[in-house]
Amino acid sequence: MTPLQRLFDGQLPRLVMFDLDGTLVDSVPDLAAAVDKALLTLGRPAAGVERVRDWVGNGARVLVRRALAGSLQHEQVDDALAREALELFMAAYAESHTLTTVYPGVPEVLDALQQGGVALAIVTNKPERFVAPLLDEKGLGDYFRWIVGGDTLPQQKPDPAALLHVLELAGIPRSQALFVGDSRNDVLAARAAGVTCVALSYGYNHGRPIAEEEPALVLDDLRALLEPV
Repeated sequence: MTPLQRLFDGQLPRLVMFDLDGTLVDSVPDLAAAVDKALLTLGRPAAGVERVRDWVGNGARVLVRRALAGSLQHEQVDDALAREALELFMAAYAESHTLTTVYPGVPEVLDALQQGGVALAIVTNKPERFVAPLLDEKGLGDYFRWIVGGDTLPQQKPDPAALLHVLELAGIPRSQALFVGDSRNDVLAARAAGVTCVALSYGYNHGRPIAEEEPALVLDDLRALLEPV
């Protein structure tokens, strides 16, 4: 029996929803490049990949505000400056995703789930306009029936609205669904939606171990979800 089957009484779930950044793809190099281009345009020093890695996960608007603040805490950032920086970031990020890479094992796991009749969805805080093109560019676009981006609904994770939206579209009860993510926001959203959550240790969680959030299972490699134990 696989870890996935153990979570669902020996069966496969009917629906698996995935976060994107830090879960299926490592997008930080491209995000950092876009952040740095915006900062440099505004006459500010570049942030760099490692700092941006700790700031992602709450959508583009918050990422840009954190970059302007140089910190996770961004309450004092001027709103007009943040809007200008966001426009610069969005334009820069739209230019290229060549530095983004798919994590090892992701295509194999998606293929196995699809072959097993499991419906698949993306629930991410990334702006929706970027999601489908990125998935297609990385060869993952054909796996997902539903995509919910960070601006598809008024709410973002950790609010459960996006997960509940997909459950409604799929017509699948929460007891037969799984959410796979990498951050505190993902675990909180799944918990609030009443959906089992598996978390990956290699993603973006503001520098803190994801095990602290107590998901149902923590994996170091997505492939372990389907390996018999």
